[in-house]
Amino acid sequence: MNAFNLTRRQLVQAGALALGTGAFASAQAQPSPALLARLASLTGQDRLNKLVEGARKEGQVSIYTSMPVDDIGALTSAFEQRYGVKAKVWRSGSEKILQRGLLEARAKRYEVDVFETNGPELEVLSREKLLQECKSPHLVDLIPQAIRPHKEWIATRLNIFTCAYNTKLVKKEDLPKTYADLLDPKWKGKLAVEAEDSDWLAETVMKMGEEKGIALFKEIARKNAISVRKGHTLLANLVASGEVPLGLTLYNYKIEQMKNTGAPVEWFSLDPTVARPNGNGVAKNAPNPHAAILFHDFELSEGQAILGKRDFIPVSTKVPSTLNRMPLTFADPKVTLDDGNKWSRIYEEVFSRKG
Repeated sequence: MNAFNLTRRQLVQAGALALGTGAFASAQAQPSPALLARLASLTGQDRLNKLVEGARKEGQVSIYTSMPVDDIGALTSAFEQRYGVKAKVWRSGSEKILQRGLLEARAKRYEVDVFETNGPELEVLSREKLLQECKSPHLVDLIPQAIRPHKEWIATRLNIFTCAYNTKLVKKEDLPKTYADLLDPKWKGKLAVEAEDSDWLAETVMKMGEEKGIALFKEIARKNAISVRKGHTLLANLVASGEVPLGLTLYNYKIEQMKNTGAPVEWFSLDPTVARPNGNGVAKNAPNPHAAILFHDFELSEGQAILGKRDFIPVSTKVPSTLNRMPLTFADPKVTLDDGNKWSRIYEEVFSRKG
């Protein structure tokens, strides 16, 4: 059994324990995959007209998302105002979203219309044949890296891994210019990473040269100690509070949001700068097929400006952003899945949780 199947089995088992039978208690519409496929292939104004008419009859769209509450709220509120269709949101971590999606498919319970979460989890759902390609007319406006070859999920935003520091504790002129600069003894006890960012490490060290890159991070951890914290929001808060003077794997949008509220934080990037595409995919057995595709198209069009205003990095070329055009190394979901066990093990070896 390969690494992907092992991971899948573990996720399903974990999901069964976490969700129990109560997750399947609600009533649901009967899905029609054939209707969904026909709607997904519509083009021109006829597409929008039919989707809006059908969505209003369905009355709601069910979204499983890992996006922060306020951010998904801004997106769904605009969608509801635009089309008069209620957005029913279930929010959790990306792993729980994958667990629930797999469990419901196995039980033939069809609760979800749109999965809105991290790229690796969406890629698993695609491999499990649980997503529908929608042939959105808005794909032409997106950066090439937003579109997977199978087009069963499309990136809507980029989580860019950056370093972040507490501006009261670290001077801008003292910041490292390369990862090798973190060997300086002045960083001893001041560094931290998030606990699950093995895809960041994989892309970073492969760009450096795998053996050389792994050796460098092991040496940094040995000499200066790198603590490991669970959750990017938690790590960002620890940087803001000063408990962690310098974090190595923060999402830049979260730091921008915190800066806007007056927190003493700033971010900067080191080469290579790794971006993880996050996106949405329409469930193949969506109980509200018109509303599902309508929301999919909305997030790829009007929703891009909304995400941009909330400091996310949109993937639309129509939304001004210097970051989605800067030199980036994109995390490949295929590497995360197929070589996930390898990189999780290496991550554990490099950044001991005991730190």
